Amino acid sequence: MSSDTDVKIGLEIHVQLTSLKTKLFCSCSSDYRNKPPNTNVCPVCLGLPGSLPVVNQKAIEKALRVAIALNMKIAEKISWARKHYFYPDLPKNYQITQYEGKGVTSIAKEGYLEYHVNGNVKTARIRRINLEEDPGKIVYHTGSMLTSKYSLIDYNRSGIALLEIVTEPDFSSPREVLAFLHELRTLLEYLDIADFKLEGSMRVDVNISLAGGSRVEVKNVGSLSDIEAAIVYEVTRQRSLAEKGVKVEMETRHWDQERKVTVGTRSKESEEDYRYFPDPNLPPVYISPNMLEDLSNTMPELPQTVRKKLVQVYGVSEYLSSVLVSEKKLAEYFEEVMKRTNIDGDRAASIIVNDLVGWVGEERMNQIDKIVPASELAELLELLKRGTITIKIVKEAVPELVSGKKTRELLASKGWIGKVSGHELAEIVDTVLKENANAVTDALNNPKAIQHLVGKVMEATNKRADPKEAFELISKKLEEFKAKVRLQEDR
Repeated sequence: MSSDTDVKIGLEIHVQLTSLKTKLFCSCSSDYRNKPPNTNVCPVCLGLPGSLPVVNQKAIEKALRVAIALNMKIAEKISWARKHYFYPDLPKNYQITQYEGKGVTSIAKEGYLEYHVNGNVKTARIRRINLEEDPGKIVYHTGSMLTSKYSLIDYNRSGIALLEIVTEPDFSSPREVLAFLHELRTLLEYLDIADFKLEGSMRVDVNISLAGGSRVEVKNVGSLSDIEAAIVYEVTRQRSLAEKGVKVEMETRHWDQERKVTVGTRSKESEEDYRYFPDPNLPPVYISPNMLEDLSNTMPELPQTVRKKLVQVYGVSEYLSSVLVSEKKLAEYFEEVMKRTNIDGDRAASIIVNDLVGWVGEERMNQIDKIVPASELAELLELLKRGTITIKIVKEAVPELVSGKKTRELLASKGWIGKVSGHELAEIVDTVLKENANAVTDALNNPKAIQHLVGKVMEATNKRADPKEAFELISKKLEEFKAKVRLQEDR
């Protein structure tokens, strides 16, 4: 689905602050995953009478860092609201959250984030960000919400700190939404907000409307692939209704992950339906200029800054810099490698992205520096730069390094040290051409067949020849042979 001017999409992104040790308003562990149901709870996160919440200061600091990174106007006073709705995963029948209005203020408002789509820079406006508590988790016994015979509730997640990021309806296609979410996720990882490899760490409510139609909210979509599928389905559904002359109703819909469709659950509530009012158990939090200055001065390098540095300082291409920056650990690893070698930055980045990453695997990317120490890869790349080894050997060596081999020991054991070139390579090429007459005939008739002869040269040199140099030398020999044949024919 391409960008459509009649489509408006806004996002409400809910991100768990997985880097916190405790929940938002109590001392229960934030590490609730893989624990027996309803064991990671206390009177506060269960909403039992007489229990009182206490704000996690670290959660506020992390939210403020996000606000700074998103260029937002930060409130001088943060207050808390009760959002009332009746749902079984909410033990208190209200959620402690923040709100802009009715005597309550969110953490920050009116920001923006730039992202790239098809080589173009776009800007998404951020309406507001606020902290709130995560509800419990409803577990369907079998199938989905519509097909399960009964549901179970696990309150281990109840009270986990959630950061809600609300955008303006600035998107018109799934491609724009996914590009924005990739950029936002990268930013939040650099700020040490969340580990998005954890299940449920990010959930998105997608608000979709067509020109002249009502807004429909698709709730709690988890993965990026499901977000894309939900948008495509919902736009198609609304467009089909409009073509039939049927009014699109304002409603909340559920994304059925099994059937890949949206399903109506209830009419869309207005803000008044939630009956927001200030939480009397939580005093406001005042944000001082000194606090903001301290946070600003201790901000880590952000993705856009790192991306620019890789391009301007190390000479990495725009594409490779984007790939490196998309994983914080990968960008850090690249810089550690470059501290130890004088190889061209773009060539080093290409080998890391196109060779090393594939062998390490995405699930182990956080341990890349332990799997292949930067010093080992840098030594390999430095030998390549000096011409001691070839790119072919580098590509053969990378998986060996991933398996735990050391660079020097590996090259010595394989006989890979010492590049074959010049007169020595010319002699080997002559021998290969003499021993492979049929392949020479094929190459004379079809230039693509030269690669077979290059392979024979690489075998003969134990991969110590430069394939490009071997190709050029073989091509030159074949052209000389053709010239001799033409000369004889002319006689």
